Amino acid sequence: MAGMSKTEPRTETVTLTASDGHQFDAFVADPSEASRAVVIIQELFGVNHHIRSVVEDYAREGFLAIAPALFDRVERGVDMSYDTAGRQRGMELVQKIGTDGPLNDIAASMEYVGEEVGERAVAVVGFCWGGTLAWLAATRRNPAAAVAYYGGNIVQFKDEQPSCPTLLHFGARDAHITPDKVQAIREAHPEVPIHVYDAPHGFSCNDREEYTPEAAREAKAITLKFLNCVLRE
Repeated sequence: MAGMSKTEPRTETVTLTASDGHQFDAFVADPSEASRAVVIIQELFGVNHHIRSVVEDYAREGFLAIAPALFDRVERGVDMSYDTAGRQRGMELVQKIGTDGPLNDIAASMEYVGEEVGERAVAVVGFCWGGTLAWLAATRRNPAAAVAYYGGNIVQFKDEQPSCPTLLHFGARDAHITPDKVQAIREAHPEVPIHVYDAPHGFSCNDREEYTPEAAREAKAITLKFLNCVLRE
């Protein structure tokens, strides 16, 4: 990103408290002198190796980055692999956890990093299940910006209106999010930029078989440009 130097961040796990009293862990990567922050919202697989690497990557780009452990509400320390067992277990946990609790944890994470950079300099970036939560954070929790990668259930909430600049990424070969669903979101929100890549679901994750390097690089570049434009210093 123009104007930002990449540095090795300091990483730690902190314990935060949501508005409903729930305590949860969050993985934080903090570069020196950050003026912007991102809340990285996990996939079905917990705050695993990949999500921690995403947090560290955003920190190298100059963001104070944090990933709340959303599954702590039903099971602590979830860190699963990208296999059938992990996917099934993740879906079970998602069904148990619902939506309101995770959004409270995301809001607490936004507040935590906002204390350092200012609340209007905090974005949310979510992947898969986290992509849907990023959309809902945009419509219900008022971040400064939101980015959603292949959020499978966004279409179910397409009638909700984001309160902030929002960017969406999808894969054209995503078996879960078919072109008609993407089109329905486009029609409901012509103001929201939507980028579709020649890629399957999960294309941005280099721990998945579906990883598509060119699409991942393009989506990241678009995301960083977007955040650079909309987040205030």
